[in-house]
Amino acid sequence: MPKPSAVVFDLGKVLLDFDYGRVVRRFAAESAVPAREISTLLLESGVLHAYERGQISSREFFTRLQSATGFPGDYATFAEFFADIFTEIPAMISLHADLRARGVPTYIFSNTNDLAVPHIRARYPFFSTFDGYVLSYEVRSMKPDEAIYDAVETMTRRKGTELIYLDDRAENIATALRRGWIAVHHHDPALTRERVIAAGLLD
Repeated sequence: MPKPSAVVFDLGKVLLDFDYGRVVRRFAAESAVPAREISTLLLESGVLHAYERGQISSREFFTRLQSATGFPGDYATFAEFFADIFTEIPAMISLHADLRARGVPTYIFSNTNDLAVPHIRARYPFFSTFDGYVLSYEVRSMKPDEAIYDAVETMTRRKGTELIYLDDRAENIATALRRGWIAVHHHDPALTRERVIAAGLLD
């Protein structure tokens, strides 16, 4: 198999863990709606999906959640609540640093939103060290849809086995494999590092 020339990283559950339960609990403490209903609204109603597709703005996202929950806080408070859900995965950040030290181009490829990204950029220095970013809300397409994979190939100027892709979700890996990418279904940092080594990018 040819050696890939760039590594594409998913963000959530690969480089950063996240817990939407954190924002649900903080929202519930400020509103009259139970946490279970807030979780359903956020994760199952389609509003977050629309937001991460870039179909609604951050302000509209806030307004919809505020209207449904009676949240009494202002937009700035909401933004902090919503974005502060991440924790680093040190072993994967180290893997990325090792690739950068070798001069390997790296890219972020994420279903995410316009509140999370500025927070991550400000809080986690590693995020600013990639060669490029394909973000769902900017592209207005989400994994596993083909269109956002097109955007990766356009940005990186690479296709097929020129790319090795690390993602925790099987449906996202499946699309990458159909396009001929080298795809690693990430669930353990040590095993993912082994796959990157086997691809010839690290010792």
